[in-house]
Amino acid sequence: MIPIRHADFTHLAGAYANRVGYSLSVVRNLLTSLGITSDSIIADVGAGTGKYSADLLKFSFVKRIIAVEPNDAMRNEGERLMIDPRVVWKKGSGENTGLQASSVDWVVMASSFHWVDAPKALTEFRRILKDQGYFTAIWNPRNILEGSIHQDIEKKIYAIAPHIRRVSSGSSSSTATLFDSLISSGEFKDVWYTEVHHTERMTRERYLGIWQSVNDIRAQAGPYAWDEILAAIKDLMSEHEHIDVPYRTRAWTVQRV
Repeated sequence: MIPIRHADFTHLAGAYANRVGYSLSVVRNLLTSLGITSDSIIADVGAGTGKYSADLLKFSFVKRIIAVEPNDAMRNEGERLMIDPRVVWKKGSGENTGLQASSVDWVVMASSFHWVDAPKALTEFRRILKDQGYFTAIWNPRNILEGSIHQDIEKKIYAIAPHIRRVSSGSSSSTATLFDSLISSGEFKDVWYTEVHHTERMTRERYLGIWQSVNDIRAQAGPYAWDEILAAIKDLMSEHEHIDVPYRTRAWTVQRV
């Protein structure tokens, strides 16, 4: 197995197709509440392979998306999977999108805001947003319930690699200070939070494929412990042809000052 850096997704691009989309109730609520129309320009920053952009395209009035992704492999996979004239792919990062000033109505970072330098990214988002524009940080973590197979998997992970610290997931621990960080710079105001629980039924193969796309545990555990973790998850899943996976789509939205 090739070692992978903590924020390097080069070797994970192919596995991202297994990941689930976000709650469409949350996506619809955001589009409606923020007044997004067919004339609005949406910047999906840290777009990965375009999972969130694909959710946006399920709403016919969304016509203009700029998908910004720094990793070449992820961006190339997104371009391969999403051949749609409504989406334009660009190389760029949260700190340096490469987009023009005051050109975007809504900036979204889907399961990626935890990878950026937040103050620098927020300054960049304010620069590219139009007056009264919005920024949303959204995640789609699993909703791990007591006594579930998902909790058993978490216990196995920490038994094998007790030193790891989750970086992503949008869990409560990793977003505890998000309210303050979004407005402390003075770039944005009025934090608006929304959360919806949803469940995805999937095959065992797809569920194992999602674990192949996980970055933070893989990077911290190291190749040997990561192989052991995957084997443990596969063993726990051996009697399940299908699995219901509960998720929580969580979104924080602020408006440009």
